Amino acid sequence: MPSTDHFKRLLVTSALPYANGAIHIGHIAGAYLPADIYCRYNRMKGRDVLYICGSDEHGVAIMIKARQEGTTPQAIVDEIHPLIKSTFKDFGMSFDYYGRTSSDTHAQTTTEFFRALNAKDTFVTKTDEQLYDPEAGIFLADRFVVGTCPNCGHENAYGDQCENCGTSLSPLELIEPRSTLTDATPELKETTHWYLPLGDFQERLETWIASHDDWKHNVLGQVKSWLADGLRDRAITRDVPWGIPIPEKEARQAGINPDGKVFYVWFDAPIGYISATREWAESVGQPSKWKTYWQQDDTKLVHFIGKDNIVFHCLMFPAMLMAHGDYVLPEDVPANEFLNLEGQKLSTSRGWAIWLHEYLEDFPADLLRYTLASTFPEAKDSDFSWKDFQARVNNELADVLGNFVNRTMTFAHRFFDGVVPPLSNPGGMDLDVIAQLKEFPTTIGASYEQYKFREGVFHTINLARIGNRYFNDTEPWKSAKSDMEKCANTIHVSLQICAALATLMEPVMPFSAARLRTMLNLDSEYRSQDTASTQSIWDHAGSCYLESGHTLNPAEILFTKIEDEAVQRQIDILAQRSSDAEPVTGDKSFADGKDEIVYDDFTRLDLRVGTILSAVKVEGADRLMQLEVDLGFETRQIVSGIAEHFAQEELTGQQVVVVVNLAPRKIRGLVSAGMVLTAENRDGSLRLVSSTGENGAVVS
Repeated sequence: MPSTDHFKRLLVTSALPYANGAIHIGHIAGAYLPADIYCRYNRMKGRDVLYICGSDEHGVAIMIKARQEGTTPQAIVDEIHPLIKSTFKDFGMSFDYYGRTSSDTHAQTTTEFFRALNAKDTFVTKTDEQLYDPEAGIFLADRFVVGTCPNCGHENAYGDQCENCGTSLSPLELIEPRSTLTDATPELKETTHWYLPLGDFQERLETWIASHDDWKHNVLGQVKSWLADGLRDRAITRDVPWGIPIPEKEARQAGINPDGKVFYVWFDAPIGYISATREWAESVGQPSKWKTYWQQDDTKLVHFIGKDNIVFHCLMFPAMLMAHGDYVLPEDVPANEFLNLEGQKLSTSRGWAIWLHEYLEDFPADLLRYTLASTFPEAKDSDFSWKDFQARVNNELADVLGNFVNRTMTFAHRFFDGVVPPLSNPGGMDLDVIAQLKEFPTTIGASYEQYKFREGVFHTINLARIGNRYFNDTEPWKSAKSDMEKCANTIHVSLQICAALATLMEPVMPFSAARLRTMLNLDSEYRSQDTASTQSIWDHAGSCYLESGHTLNPAEILFTKIEDEAVQRQIDILAQRSSDAEPVTGDKSFADGKDEIVYDDFTRLDLRVGTILSAVKVEGADRLMQLEVDLGFETRQIVSGIAEHFAQEELTGQQVVVVVNLAPRKIRGLVSAGMVLTAENRDGSLRLVSSTGENGAVVS
């Protein structure tokens, strides 16, 4: 990957969190804490860093929440935005600016961006039929339509998905659809929209992606599968009453009725990075400075996101930037996979989540920052559990890092009057540890440069382990009685390790690092959330810079162990919340069985063994996967609603059981000729129903 030093400045963004609810730990592990560690580290390297984020405040989900609560979308975002912003602050996120997409600056920036592209004839217009509520007088977004699922017969399936069987749908597929706004029967009515013809940018995008073959494998895999399938036109406007209104003049010139039309949230949200940067520039009294970061080629732009945002940040937003022509393109998009909770997929609707603002009421931020950073889903999904959280805090932070600091500080005060003793005639162990210490800034930094944060955290805690081992091997409790020079050397070197840790642990645990600096009487030296100087504080960390005679402040306990009762309370809260969200009757954990059938009903099903040859996510449908399945006697295309449960690469080569005599039907314009069988666990996760028979074998 290109060295950061190749660039004059670093512009970092985290995906804009959706302002329809609070932040949970899955969000943090995906797009926010990795970016914060990266920015703090780079500031300490003396680099020019600007870290931008903000609340994504448009979209249908916010409208639905407002309707459910009997209020307005603006009232919802005005409540949620401050909660998200304050939670991030309490967690130690070092944003240079945190904006919001309901601001006037964002509306202006989005409109200007659109006009620049429209002036170049970038967009195309298309007219099609969509569902319209004649009583409410508006077109209906997916979630404003319910009806009977064509797959399972559930009578209250939404226009984008049946929550009973999990099948992804479009509103036009519903049987007897009705509006959730008025309960009226929707009508089909023509509507015209602007589209971004992504296919026009495919060749440029392919060339650009090919120049970044050092990106994460999960990122490149998803992007290349979309490119292999061919990019299609994507609407940039939508018929909903909440969002940024499309400009009337340009709309009428294009033959579009602007009434009730707004920019689609996928189009305006990434522009939020630009508008927030503009607001930052205004806030520092240099209104045009935003252009330095967005429009000069010596800027390194890095997007931190979760894997569900890969396509938007690697294909759609870059296409928009290419079309405009004045903006830099991302140098990297280090997307993380998903974080599971106690072995199950996070689900806010099922109450299976840990809300960050609630966590902060019970525990210090750094304990979670450390635990998550140690287990980031960098290459594959990972898991958070309260027991693991307790073990890492107690066994690593308290027993290793905290114990080393406390032993060192206690000896310094007890035997050397709270000052750094001199290093005189150092022995072999002293010199060996000093030599090792010098390498740690480079070693940890190399991990962070490559977005290997778990590795960097491991090296950081390993320095404390080395310190403990050195302390034990030199036995200062013995030398204090017989050889004060040797004892002084041990405490001198140990204090240098503490000073190094006060720097090197800063990106991950800034609050604890600040407390350690206070103990070492270094509090005013630096803070990684401030604008960095040109000097690298980071590289200085291993240089044994504490001078002999430097006065120390009193020692404090850096980390307190977590008792079993505190962890059990969190486990009980999680279980109770999940139970309240999904009440069950008696001891039943699964839904009641369906109506009784006779044997002849079962024999009508033709179940066959097949092997998945390829799997590609369906564009614009988060839950749909387009499968090619070898059935022995032929290969079929099957569209299955399993994309949220399986990665594309893990499906290829899997043997599955397929219903092959199911009547073909179109899903999102794709013909699906069969159904892949899955089993749904109590936690909502899916498992493929498989067989070891040969392709085409009858399952009976």
